[in-house]
Amino acid sequence: MICFDSDGWILLLNWEDPVSHDRLWEPPGGGIDPGETPWQAARRELAEETGLDPARVGERFTDVHRDFVWKGQRTTGPEQFFAAFFPTARPAVVRDHLLPYEQEDLIAQKWVDPAGLTELPGRLDPPTLPDLVRELSSWS
Repeated sequence: MICFDSDGWILLLNWEDPVSHDRLWEPPGGGIDPGETPWQAARRELAEETGLDPARVGERFTDVHRDFVWKGQRTTGPEQFFAAFFPTARPAVVRDHLLPYEQEDLIAQKWVDPAGLTELPGRLDPPTLPDLVRELSSWS
């Protein structure tokens, strides 16, 4: 999901792939557990990866075509992206609920001004993130 603070900054996670050692910046998110809807998964993943209030994740979503390799496995297909809006500037995030392997792979959690997305070291995922941020920011 794309998390927006009160200033319009977005939260990104910086990961290092333990297989390829590629680094990427992406919004919080993750897999869908059996019996979960994509919206329920987005809320759960937000709480696990950031400690932020999952009630801030709206039910509206947009489909984004994904094509990426992580840990040597290629994943392609649509993924639902939700928006979450927070009433304060850069609310504190934590990594307390990450799994041990996620703790190792996560380099940083950072609130980023959308104008500076292309200046981040490493790649953005999805590559269309700037367009996605513009689209979802209008949902507030």
